[in-house]
Amino acid sequence: MPTSTSPSRARTRSGSAPRRPARRGPSRGRTRRRRLVVLLVVAALGGFGYAVATGLGPLGDAVREIVLPLRHEDIIRQQAADKDIDASLIAAVIYEESRFRDQTSRAGARGLMQITPATADLIARESGGTAFTQADLATPQVNISYGAYYLRYLLDRYAGNTELAVAAYNAGPTRVDGWVRDASGVDDFEPDEHIAFPETRAYVENVLEREREYRKNYADELGL
Repeated sequence: MPTSTSPSRARTRSGSAPRRPARRGPSRGRTRRRRLVVLLVVAALGGFGYAVATGLGPLGDAVREIVLPLRHEDIIRQQAADKDIDASLIAAVIYEESRFRDQTSRAGARGLMQITPATADLIARESGGTAFTQADLATPQVNISYGAYYLRYLLDRYAGNTELAVAAYNAGPTRVDGWVRDASGVDDFEPDEHIAFPETRAYVENVLEREREYRKNYADELGL
């Protein structure tokens, strides 16, 4: 009487175990298509970067609006002229602080230039803004006006040194004053050496880089 044999132990007529179908990976055609897609994406990103860098053509304008946005340029121009500040610096600080979006930080800093309530109250007293309320910081005109006022104050405090003014905008003038003392004065101050906070060092570097980009890509809009 024949005995049953499980499929896993079945033998072929030659006595060897049957071959299992080999697992096939992605087909060559599919692999080539994937590689082509990757190459196209890389090429497109490279083209976008070139367009932003050179500002050439409609593509450059479209990508520029995404990568390096500019809003409220009329207010920026007006405040730059009123406070004697480079308009591209104001735009760069706005970009680094808020990407031109009205928002409130966890620390309570508000608006496009991320002004804290204490700083806003100080500016209101110094500039004669007797009718000012904290809610006004959501208004681009007020926010940019107060941010430009504070930038002008910091530039004057540090003898026109943009790096120190920008560092103080991020870390506060009390800390920057200490770093200046450690450097034995404004003239000997080196951001990479004397700024103690990595976040502030990166902030200063980013703002100065954005300032150059705004000057290059938005000279007409900013009246430069």
